[in-house]
Amino acid sequence: MTVRQDIHTSGIPVLCLSCEARRRGVCGALDPDNLVGLAKTCSRRQIESGVELIGDAQAVDSYSNVLSGVVKLTKSLSDGRQQIVGLQFAPDFVGRPFKVESSINAEAVTAVTLCSFPRAAVERMMKKSPEFEHRLLKQTLNELDEAREWMVTLGRKTASEKVASFLLMIARNMDSSVDPAARSASFDLPLTRAEISDFLGITNETVTRQLTRLRADGVIRIENTRHVMVDSMSRLEQRCGGLGARQP
Repeated sequence: MTVRQDIHTSGIPVLCLSCEARRRGVCGALDPDNLVGLAKTCSRRQIESGVELIGDAQAVDSYSNVLSGVVKLTKSLSDGRQQIVGLQFAPDFVGRPFKVESSINAEAVTAVTLCSFPRAAVERMMKKSPEFEHRLLKQTLNELDEAREWMVTLGRKTASEKVASFLLMIARNMDSSVDPAARSASFDLPLTRAEISDFLGITNETVTRQLTRLRADGVIRIENTRHVMVDSMSRLEQRCGGLGARQP
């Protein structure tokens, strides 16, 4: 691990300088000394799409920050059926502290870059840095709020509003270059049409029909079936039925 020491970085590891997890994630709660200590235990990994990161009921031996890409969270039934219960983006924290085994499946649905830490190192840091533990708790509570909002989306919104809400969530979290002034976004859909229909509780045909409607109305543009461009985020927000999607 390389540590650069100057007046601007105060000993922060070079790998952490531009890391989203330090700017907006859990590592932002750490002072430089604690950040150096945790960074000594970390490993960065490039994960291909489709690779399982952790399985249901699997022992938890490490945690990770998502640095890029999208992670799909699913729950499995005894007959093998799965339900997508959430998506994680940079700089989300993958893993459930205070539990010895996972209760969900986590899978890379795009190419993903992770910064991973041994479970023991994270638990030591929680004891050493109350701010770090507080940041983990805050993220957990944010995820609970997001889950409640998504319950409303699934239970009360129309199919059109569901698809618009899904696109808004992806736009806000996948496109780090979103211009706050222009309020535009451009991104590749991380899920297949079948996965989107599973996530939203509607059929593949309905997903396709609603995407076609949004495109015909000029709310979105689509290239090569997966690349979506949103020229006006406010227009997309208006199609979501009054409940905003997850903020980055």
